[in-house]
Amino acid sequence: MKLSEHFSLWELTKSQVADRKRIKNEPDKESIQNLKVICTSILEPVRRHYEIPITPSSGYRCLALNRELGSSDRSQHTTGQAVDFEVPGVANMDLARWIMDNLLYDQLILEFYKEGQPNSGWVHCSYVGQGNRKQAKRFDGRSWDALS
Repeated sequence: MKLSEHFSLWELTKSQVADRKRIKNEPDKESIQNLKVICTSILEPVRRHYEIPITPSSGYRCLALNRELGSSDRSQHTTGQAVDFEVPGVANMDLARWIMDNLLYDQLILEFYKEGQPNSGWVHCSYVGQGNRKQAKRFDGRSWDALS
């Protein structure tokens, strides 16, 4: 199933952990609609801007998979409202700053990024439709800082 011009449901639900643990990572109709919205609101604009195909590393996660990964039950991944990704050849800090300056989003988190290592970590971005907070942060595995 296509979620948008360049992204499929398979891409946004695939998980090696789910496969290994035999976890059925299947979104409900509402989560599929949320995935469509995040594809058109976040992933497609990023792809158009950089003109480079993007492969999300994590999109929808059912609660069992999310728990297996040690993430919070309140994670927006469990509703299809969040995606983790990188753009090949683009520093993750530059990607995060472009999103901050050009897109509407709920949360933008530059995760596990290390100064001086442009390809370290990844970008987590969520979108909720009405009431997006435009909250930008960095997380290094231990502490949170504002992303500016």
